[in-house]
Amino acid sequence: MNVPLLDLKAQYATIKAGIDHAVQEVLQSQYFILGPKVVECEKAIAEYSSCAFAVGVSSGTDALLVSLMAEGIGIGDEVITTPFTFFATAGSIARLGAKPVFVDIDAATYNLAVDQIESKITTKTKAIMPVHLYGQMADMEPIMALAEKHGLVVIEDAAQAIGAEDKGHRAGSVGHYGCFSFFPSKNLGGAGDGGMVVTNDAARAEKLACLRVHGATEKYYHKLIGGNFRLSAIQAAVISVKLKYLDQWTVARQNNAKRYESLFRKSGLQTVTPKEFQSPAWKSSALNKAGKCLVVPAVGEGRHIFNQFVIRLSRRDELKARLKTAGIDTEIYYPLPLHLQGCFSYLGHQKGDFPESERAATETLALPIYPELSDAQAEYVAYSIAQFLNG
Repeated sequence: MNVPLLDLKAQYATIKAGIDHAVQEVLQSQYFILGPKVVECEKAIAEYSSCAFAVGVSSGTDALLVSLMAEGIGIGDEVITTPFTFFATAGSIARLGAKPVFVDIDAATYNLAVDQIESKITTKTKAIMPVHLYGQMADMEPIMALAEKHGLVVIEDAAQAIGAEDKGHRAGSVGHYGCFSFFPSKNLGGAGDGGMVVTNDAARAEKLACLRVHGATEKYYHKLIGGNFRLSAIQAAVISVKLKYLDQWTVARQNNAKRYESLFRKSGLQTVTPKEFQSPAWKSSALNKAGKCLVVPAVGEGRHIFNQFVIRLSRRDELKARLKTAGIDTEIYYPLPLHLQGCFSYLGHQKGDFPESERAATETLALPIYPELSDAQAEYVAYSIAQFLNG
């Protein structure tokens, strides 16, 4: 049996008529950049995210970049973020000449360890950029309290988390900016690159809209130095259609996560509960060292949308190879933390500086979790893992 990490063809088959119609409307209009389809998409995403404004941009990376630009962050400034994330998080900071200042992750959720943030704040700190990893929001309440205390801007990297919630607040709506990605593999993906910035501040929204068109409010008249960060009408049309299905897809992902955990228990594998996970005891567990304990991220007080379903074990690379042989696709998010990447060597970090991030990078593995995953496929994945661990 083959089990892909993601099956976009299966998704497309269920909504083909709506997608094809929306794309044909754009083609017939010949209005490809910004325009009414983008405005429609922006309004829908803003409402879905409980925000007043949304500004469509060319990618999730550019959403981060233009948010930093809107705050004038650049050379000599510092932005606090996590080293356990996709490159774009820190890359967008560095591209503007600012310094990424890393804080290690929480061992239970893989999001920023909020109790370590304040010690990294200096007179040069201008912003905090938490990442809502795997579809679960970071603990935003203490982050916002620190930002208010120190006069900092908060830019939520919600690329993997549209629709996630923390204490009743939607991803993107808590900070000063929320940044989404519509890369095809995301839980809400387009037909190519696309992104969105949401905010509750009218002045910030106006500035974002100006920056995405080379800093112009009127064609050929430039108030600011911006960039070409425009969202295409075709992407907006596709995203608008898919948004109508997002909540039912989220429920399917959540059900798949529950099904995995049930299957793991039935096969005799131990999955660590959130309470146990937060205890230091699991780290020295003989069972975990033997590779027979699957550790899943703790689910906090909120809505986890499971953009990824990640397990954790010491024999990760062996398991990945075995599953590949069995026809099961998996992925590592992420195999090398950013502080150890060659392009960030100038920051002077060494192995051991962020131990939780480094440990997660060697032990985590994402399993197929897409909404169309069948019972038989999930059972085959769980069976294959059990065979490996008990073999």
